[in-house]
Amino acid sequence: MTESIDTATSSDSGSPEGFHFTNRMRSVCEDMASRLPQLAHIQMDRVAISFCQARKSVSHGLQASLTPMRFEDGDRELVQNGQRWRVQQIRNRQNQEMLYLLNFYLPRFQDQPFGEKLVTILHELWHINPTFNGDLRRLPGRCYVHSASEKEYDAFMETLANEWLARNPSRTAFQFLEMSFDDLQKTYGQVRGLRIPAPKMIRCG
Repeated sequence: MTESIDTATSSDSGSPEGFHFTNRMRSVCEDMASRLPQLAHIQMDRVAISFCQARKSVSHGLQASLTPMRFEDGDRELVQNGQRWRVQQIRNRQNQEMLYLLNFYLPRFQDQPFGEKLVTILHELWHINPTFNGDLRRLPGRCYVHSASEKEYDAFMETLANEWLARNPSRTAFQFLEMSFDDLQKTYGQVRGLRIPAPKMIRCG
C-alpha cells in the first residue's frame, strides 16, 4: 500500500489552458491568512488544496471540507481497539508533509452566492488548530468542532469575511468567486485543478 500521496503526481484535470481553480483558491486562502490576524497561525504552504466533483448537481450538500492529517493534539498515531493507525501522508513537490487537506466540491461550491463562498472558505480555515499541529481546532464542550450553535459559528465567519474585504484585498484575486461555475467555463473554456485522492488510514505494525 502506498504510504504517501505526492501532489506532483496527483491528477490535474484538463490541459494547461483554462481556469486553474485550486491555484486561484490557494491565492485567496493565502491572502485571508495574511490579512486576518485570527488566521495568522496558518501556514498555507503546508495545506494541500484540492477539488472534488459533486455527485449531484444540486445547491445543497457539502460545499467544502478540511481533513486534518494528524490526530488530537497533533499525534501522528491513534490507538483504537488495540491497533495503532496513522493517516496516509500527502507531500508536495518539495517532499514537504502537508498537515491539512482542503477540498472544494464543484460545481456546487462555485454556484453559491459570493458572500456564502467567503463564509465557506473561512469556515474551513477556522477549523485549523491555532497551534497548526495537524489537528482540528477543538472548542470547549461536546460540540467541539462548531460549538453548540453552528448558526453563530457561521455568523462569526461572516464577520471575518467582512473584515477581510475591509482590508482591501485585490479584487482581481477573488473576482472569480463572483462567478458561477458555468460563467467560469464560458469565460475560460474549462475549469481545471489539482485532485488529491482521500488519504487512507494505515495500520502501523
